[in-house]
Amino acid sequence: MAECDVVESDVELADGSGLHVYDTGDGGSGDGLVVFWHHGTPNIGAPPEPLFPAAARLGIRWVSYDRPGYGGSGSRPGRDVASAAADVRAVADALGIGRFAVMGHSGGTPHALACGALLPERVIGVVGVAGLAPYGAEGLDWFGGMTESGVAALRAAAEGRASKEAYEATAAYDPEMFTPADHEALAGEWSWFGDVVGPAMASGPGGLIDDDLAYVAPWGFDPARIAAPVLLLHGGEDRVVPDSHARWLAGRCPTAELRPSPADGHVSVLRSGGPEALEWLAEVAGTAR
Repeated sequence: MAECDVVESDVELADGSGLHVYDTGDGGSGDGLVVFWHHGTPNIGAPPEPLFPAAARLGIRWVSYDRPGYGGSGSRPGRDVASAAADVRAVADALGIGRFAVMGHSGGTPHALACGALLPERVIGVVGVAGLAPYGAEGLDWFGGMTESGVAALRAAAEGRASKEAYEATAAYDPEMFTPADHEALAGEWSWFGDVVGPAMASGPGGLIDDDLAYVAPWGFDPARIAAPVLLLHGGEDRVVPDSHARWLAGRCPTAELRPSPADGHVSVLRSGGPEALEWLAEVAGTAR
């Protein structure tokens, strides 16, 4: 691991299920900014190694977890996006963490937004990168601009679990979902995604299916409720989640700032904007203290 080691542990929830947790630690200082990382679909929850150098420079401690159904976390069919808030609260309490920021990429963005909306006393700032807007959002062509494979996968989810399971039984990777800038990033430092996608699918598509079903169901919260500062980063060439989703979220969240990156796609936006997003969180944390 670059710059820091990651300690893995398990947190037991009140219902007896568990979450597999990752923590880069605070070096004994106890006064650094904690950022909860919310992973995309399908990934495990290991924090983003390419951003470790920037995090180390800013004194940021990463904490994250495998969403239910992925990696070492127990399955929870029927979970909604809002459930992430209770999961993060449980992890934070178990680790003795009071206030923190949240950052999500792709499908992790709705889960980060859930924490901002439902944990106002804990969350000091929210970063969402290349994230989805709620399904059926008024005034948004939700599928507009997505690749055919992405539309097919999410329409199958909208038809219900049986349809989604049938779709995933024959689904294949579509390289066209990524732009040339994405492929360049994936061939470089963001090849890290290979370390989190493979383990996420090792035991089957269950986590992915639960994620996609949650995205196209009611989320369980309104992004407009977020009182903490929100930063939205989105690539203008994104084929996985079109940038119209970020524009919708920015118009819905009264505290949101949208930073478009016209030449970026779904992954390359992390390369161009990730370190600056961490600097933004550090500034927000300084203001909140």
